[in-house]
Amino acid sequence: MLFKDIPGQDHIKSTLRRSVQNSHLAHALLFDYPAGGGGLSLALAFATYINCENRQEDDACGVCASCSKMSKLIHPDMHFIFPIATSKKLDGKTSEAFLPLWRSFLLENPYRVLPEWLDHISAENKQGNISVEEARGILKKLSVKAYEGEYKILLIWKPDIMNAASSNAILKILEEPPEKTLFLLVSDQSDKLITTIISRTQRVTIPAFSDKDVRHFLNEHNVAVAAASQIAFLCDGNLSEALQLVHETEDDRSAWFAAWMRSCYRYDLAHLVKLADNYDVMSKEKQKGTLEYALRLFRDMLLWVHGAGELLRVPDEELTFVQNFSKAVTSGSLEKMVDEVNTACYHIERNVRAKMVFLDLSLTFAHFFQRR
Repeated sequence: MLFKDIPGQDHIKSTLRRSVQNSHLAHALLFDYPAGGGGLSLALAFATYINCENRQEDDACGVCASCSKMSKLIHPDMHFIFPIATSKKLDGKTSEAFLPLWRSFLLENPYRVLPEWLDHISAENKQGNISVEEARGILKKLSVKAYEGEYKILLIWKPDIMNAASSNAILKILEEPPEKTLFLLVSDQSDKLITTIISRTQRVTIPAFSDKDVRHFLNEHNVAVAAASQIAFLCDGNLSEALQLVHETEDDRSAWFAAWMRSCYRYDLAHLVKLADNYDVMSKEKQKGTLEYALRLFRDMLLWVHGAGELLRVPDEELTFVQNFSKAVTSGSLEKMVDEVNTACYHIERNVRAKMVFLDLSLTFAHFFQRR
């Protein structure tokens, strides 16, 4: 992974490069980022840059022996710790046993979240864990000198799920780090880390990807411009979610939502029942995704109604619909609609029949419209 492969985040990239160029490397960095953001990819690009044999001003060279090994995640001085769980694919108690799966997971896409990893290793419904034994075994990994690079680097993904015993074991190592060793802690839930670990790291706060970054990334992956704009609006800077949306067959949520709202406005019972039937056969993730899309549009409508149009994130092609829809409902009704959608999400998650939830929601919406 190179810096140039990561969309946007120019300020963060510049800060990381400058710390290497000025030899002001902290022994432990906390990459604090939102889910589906650039924390993991930036940590990998940073590690590549540190040990590059022909480092350029703006990036690693990408072709030296070190960069070549980092591109395959097989550099002998690069170590990983990540959550593991009992798996159908492997029987192991440490990250070491899962390294082949970890490499394939990251090389496919570095913008990942924990549920994707657990699904990748076939952990079923088990929760991931970083055990105290693994945390204590870090010293073994780092006790020898670097094989090839200037630094030994340990990347810990999701340290926020460690229990108290594991956290304390990590803390002892951070307090007395081996020479020429860097710790990269990568967390999308840093609020769950114990404060003593946070205090011993230099925090790198990474913002979510902008809509422009997401669109550029998707365009680079051959996603049509219109689809990329809609996905950027839906994913809120979460590239993991964006890539999942790309693979959905039902990707025109904008048209689907507009048809739904028009049927509610006209009180077209026949069409609402038909839509409920279609909603019933969607996967649960698509059902929840449709409701989440509704919530986001309602949010934009509320902003428009209250005169905060400059804060709208809605794609240009959907702005007209938002403006017209906002004339048909009051701000009080919009707030009630948001509450009703949240209730519907709650019921869907608890396996209430989707057709009943959707039809009830539609009939409730129908009473909120101002008809002339």
